[in-house]
Amino acid sequence: MSMTPRERAREQTMTEIVAIGRKHLATEGAAALSLRAVARDLGVVSSAVYRYVANRDELLTLLLVDAYTELGDEVDQAVDSIDADDYAARFRALGRTVRSWALREPARYALLFGSPVPGYHAPSEETTTPGTRVIATLTRLFTQAYGAGALREDDLPAPRMSGRFSADVRAVRQEMTLEIPDHLVVRGVLVWAALFGAVNFEVFGQYGHDTFSDPEELFEHHLAALAGLIGLQS
Repeated sequence: MSMTPRERAREQTMTEIVAIGRKHLATEGAAALSLRAVARDLGVVSSAVYRYVANRDELLTLLLVDAYTELGDEVDQAVDSIDADDYAARFRALGRTVRSWALREPARYALLFGSPVPGYHAPSEETTTPGTRVIATLTRLFTQAYGAGALREDDLPAPRMSGRFSADVRAVRQEMTLEIPDHLVVRGVLVWAALFGAVNFEVFGQYGHDTFSDPEELFEHHLAALAGLIGLQS
């Protein structure tokens, strides 16, 4: 159904608010976001902006969902552009896209994966689905590769797990409908954590400025090691 003029105007205003919020996030940081400053750049009195966004926390949530959605869209597009049965290449496409988006959007990446904003608690009912899109794509890729026999398991001994930890892993498998063995779930979590850890180190300058002259090549080595960790054949 087509929108009414009022609905179109509201949607346009919300789009502008998010765009201004992005700019302020990049220049001022998440903790310093101000609806008054957004209203000023929007060209309205501060009271008018509250008809669209109730407070700073709601603006942060909008920015979170916006960033998660853009990252998820770009990752899915990159993965889907690769042959469906080339799982190693699809994994590399996912990792490279996360890195390229993070380097292009460091402030938004920091909002998603950096230090928590003091006093802000993201509402799970609004942020969980967009916030888990990349991990959902990653786990779907591993599950498909396992089903196709494309994971080399000979070099992946199953670790011993306590009863409590095994229950945790089974709960993860059930929640995400994963059709892979428990030990691959554990390795998949490590791949996920290590992938974003490598991106974090680069985005937040943890390697130092002069340690690696070609951080892209370093990242490619990391991707190859992570593919081997889960058993993906190149």
